[in-house]
Amino acid sequence: MTCIEMFKKAAVAMQTDERYIELDAARRANEADEELQNLIGDFNLARMDLNNELSMDERNDERISELNEKINQTYTKVMNHPGMKRYNEAKAAAEQLVNHIDAIINTAMNGGDPMTVEAPAAGGCSGSCSSCSGCH
Repeated sequence: MTCIEMFKKAAVAMQTDERYIELDAARRANEADEELQNLIGDFNLARMDLNNELSMDERNDERISELNEKINQTYTKVMNHPGMKRYNEAKAAAEQLVNHIDAIINTAMNGGDPMTVEAPAAGGCSGSCSSCSGCH
């Protein structure tokens, strides 16, 4: 079995991890949540309106201000929606899993023992060894 084939099998195994399963469930729930999808649609439309207004030769500063306010309010509603909170928490946990995997790969690529790599602290590993004080 080649290295790539083994990594593909590992990726399939990763999809059985509880962090991946929760992220996938949160993503699907959000896609099915009509209220959240409407909020996201409103946000995107307001951004498009703002971009159109900003590209006009004669800008209407009052309209720009209104659109900025609408964008900020809608963004806050989206980010405070329970489904989005759930998704962001699940995404952060899944990113920790990916950071751990990155640390294992980087350790191996730098000649270290991948079996000794501990899970990085939350937000600890950027995947770049050039700015790292060590994985273990």
